[in-house]
Amino acid sequence: MWTGSRWTAKVRASLALMSTFAALLVRADEHSHKYTNLEEVIVWANTVGPLHNRQETYEYFQLPYCKGDGQVAHRHETLGEALLGMELVNSGIRIQFGQSEESKPICASRLLNAEQVKTFHYAISHDYWFQYFIDDLPVWGPVGVKEKEKEKEAGTISLFTHQTFNLTYNSDQIISAKVTPGNPVQIGLTNTQLRVEFTYSVNWTKTEEKFKSRFERYLDSDFFENKVHWFSIFNALMMVLFLTGFVSAMWIRYLRRDFARYDKETGLNDFDHDLGDDYGWKQIHGDVFRPPANPMTFAAFVGTGHQLAWTSFFVILYTIFGQEWTERASILTASIFIYAFMSMISGYSSASQYAQYGGRDWVRAMFLTAVFWPGSVVLVTSLNNSIAIYYTSSRAIPFGTMVAVLVIWLFIVLPLTFVGTILGKNWAGKADFPCRVHPIPRPIPEKIWYAEPIVVIALGGILPFASIFIEIYFLFTSFWSYRVYYVYGFGLLVFGIVMLVSASVTIVSTYFVINTEDYRWHWMSMATCGSTAAYVYMYAVYYFMQKTKMYGLFQASFYFGNTALACMAIFLMLGSVGYFAANKFIMRIYRNVKLD
Repeated sequence: MWTGSRWTAKVRASLALMSTFAALLVRADEHSHKYTNLEEVIVWANTVGPLHNRQETYEYFQLPYCKGDGQVAHRHETLGEALLGMELVNSGIRIQFGQSEESKPICASRLLNAEQVKTFHYAISHDYWFQYFIDDLPVWGPVGVKEKEKEKEAGTISLFTHQTFNLTYNSDQIISAKVTPGNPVQIGLTNTQLRVEFTYSVNWTKTEEKFKSRFERYLDSDFFENKVHWFSIFNALMMVLFLTGFVSAMWIRYLRRDFARYDKETGLNDFDHDLGDDYGWKQIHGDVFRPPANPMTFAAFVGTGHQLAWTSFFVILYTIFGQEWTERASILTASIFIYAFMSMISGYSSASQYAQYGGRDWVRAMFLTAVFWPGSVVLVTSLNNSIAIYYTSSRAIPFGTMVAVLVIWLFIVLPLTFVGTILGKNWAGKADFPCRVHPIPRPIPEKIWYAEPIVVIALGGILPFASIFIEIYFLFTSFWSYRVYYVYGFGLLVFGIVMLVSASVTIVSTYFVINTEDYRWHWMSMATCGSTAAYVYMYAVYYFMQKTKMYGLFQASFYFGNTALACMAIFLMLGSVGYFAANKFIMRIYRNVKLD
């Protein structure tokens, strides 16, 4: 791709942390969105990139556009904008509020050399589009147009040299912005030089539309609020009712029958009791509270899953009540800080889990909990960042932003995890098991193939995946294309549904496994609904091949790397919820019978 270093332009991102924190405390943008007559309206040039590869973006002026009169200044970035590779640069296109212009040059006519012509030719042949921001409103336009090849004639490629800005306003506020490129000039690889003049025109139109509804034009209500979406929510609710009914029936019928039989056996003498029909989950009461394999890792998984679950919940609420989808990168910024402040939950949950099963190396457990998820993100992001640097893409994370994220981890995540760990091990770290653990593990009997944990795990993820399948499609379409996801009320409802489905499925699966006298329920309960992540990733592969036109190493790296992170988060969240429900279930049933 294009050569050249971009790190010198990234020093400004070191202020991202301070500006982001201020943005969280004060919702107003740095502009008031109100203009006086003839006041300058800045056209911020953001990025250019292939239409079908949304994540493959480059600085706007890596294409040899002219920069207009005056100094080209950068706009201050927030942490989320820097992480998303947003490059807001003053385009130099002079627009005055309420002042229409027929046709004005952006700069003096310029002579493109052969290399610059080649750069434009490459961009147009790969369907590159540019993005502007005008009063925080995003606008897009193609760099040029390519005509399809005919039978005997090669297709032509033309560069758009004129941009028409159509702006509407109500009183002193801008309501809508649109750019329409025009005046195509044919270019070819045989051109050694090409003289072009980049021009623009501005049309202002008065409207009665309210300022608060100006982002509604970017929303695709026919896509997100169609009957299929509503029908999927209804089906998921029916699934929840069915599963909760099944769990209740299991509790009433099977467990009450077991309780009655075990209570009857307690009245027998020792000789009769030993010869009694004692089988099922009571047989493993001396092993069911045995520590899981790799208890420190298990505790870190549980703690991280709880943290991510609460982070997702509060991010959805924050977006619903704050309408943050209208602000650039605000959801990502909010997610980072909410995750950081939820670190106390992960520390508390991890430490209590680890201490209950006799863990002593709590400092190491704390660091594992604090590092596991951020380390996974850093690993994937480093790979993507290396590819972005190679491509000289704006997606390459600047050094200042890396420092800002490290500061957040050092001064928020780590201390709060430490506090949560202290509280967890001291307040909830005492083992309160209703049965004592036998010193010698009981042998696990052979069982039929469909009772094996691996089969239960594989089948357990199907129902949670079915409950979120349609929402996953909408989320994928929004994140990997240009639709704006705004139905966070649907998202919150689906989030609650999948949590209930996961808890119900795990309870049923755990009862089924322990009834075969297999006491290895800890990891199994986490992986049962955590396996939903595997189904999501398989769907992601299908979606990439069948539903998109993405191509190239850059986009594939970002797509499959970020999807892998999302699936890992799904595994941890659903797994931790499943384990929480299974643990409550196990504790309850063994307290309800008199055991030796």
